[in-house]
Amino acid sequence: MAPQVLGVLARTYGQFDACEDAVQEALLEAALQWPSELPRDPKAWLMAVASRRLVDYWRSESARRSREERVAAMEFQHSAVPETDDTLILMFLCCHPALSAPSQLALTLRAVGGLTTAEIASAFLVPEATMGQRISRAKQGIQKAGATFSMPPASEQKARLGVVLHVLYLIFNEGYAASSGPSLQREDLTTEAIRLTRMVVAAAPRELEAAGLLALMLLTDSRRAARALADGMPVPLAEQDRSLWNRGQIEEGIALLSSVLGRGAAGPYQLQAAIAAVHAEAASDAQTDWPQILALYTVLEAVAPGPVVTLNRAVAVAMVHGPAAGLELLAGLDSALARSHRLDAVRGHLLEMAGRYVEARAAYLAAAKKTASLQERRYLMGKVAGLDTT
Repeated sequence: MAPQVLGVLARTYGQFDACEDAVQEALLEAALQWPSELPRDPKAWLMAVASRRLVDYWRSESARRSREERVAAMEFQHSAVPETDDTLILMFLCCHPALSAPSQLALTLRAVGGLTTAEIASAFLVPEATMGQRISRAKQGIQKAGATFSMPPASEQKARLGVVLHVLYLIFNEGYAASSGPSLQREDLTTEAIRLTRMVVAAAPRELEAAGLLALMLLTDSRRAARALADGMPVPLAEQDRSLWNRGQIEEGIALLSSVLGRGAAGPYQLQAAIAAVHAEAASDAQTDWPQILALYTVLEAVAPGPVVTLNRAVAVAMVHGPAAGLELLAGLDSALARSHRLDAVRGHLLEMAGRYVEARAAYLAAAKKTASLQERRYLMGKVAGLDTT
């Protein structure tokens, strides 16, 4: 909802920096007022409040009275401009070439994804203060570049597409495994990421990685109903009831992936989608083709190396060659993933597989201390309690 409001404001007034701040203030006010009384039209409410914030801002800056009166009198009709168009334009605006790639990512996650500074910092494995400064500089950079709220020329669209896809990937990941808060997953973010990725695929049908990303999202999101118990407790992939998996999403994802594989060198999203497809096609955990998954992770690590890819490959190595081999791969990741709980959680899992329960317990405890997700902490503490270390 917030990205659509920001899109209309930015289209109308052009001052992205002020509009983004106004929307954030409106969201804060909504958090205070909506629990007691939800407005009949939440989007119109946000639009009205954000517009008033703009009036206050421009008044304090001694803006021309004619502009102030025009804003104050404006009755926003959010249906007047296609919201999907606005959101897509907003994404490309945030990925302006005047900004560095990290700043493009951070700003788009804030403006389009609606993620908090803390959530974005978690995704980048940096302190929250550092990310706050990066977002502030990015907004200033958009202002200085004189960027307008319009789709860039076709030549520039292609140059910005990689960052747009990366942003969508991060938005989906935050929704699929929320980095903080009481819920394991945020359906609002995964649904929005899928919707926006469909828009990108429609706008750039020849971009194979866009289709690969959509396939990855569909195949991953297909497990949503099986990923948690009624009380929110996470259910590991190996223990999920696969009858709850969304077959429609699986079929669409596999068909989409099949349509792009082989048409060129497979990129990281296509490779990750292929891994998700192997899991989706297995009737049970025991029937999972782990050697194929390991082969795909090996290719992925060569195409897009990174500590998270190595972490995932270590699990595949453990499933094929045993936990000791997987633990060997984890040894070099401590500095790169020092802020993430996932390294400790995976290490605990592999140590448990190896029967090294005392060490596994320590690793699970370390992971539980690092995660800001309440449900993941519950799960990890459950693992600690369930280990027999006598």
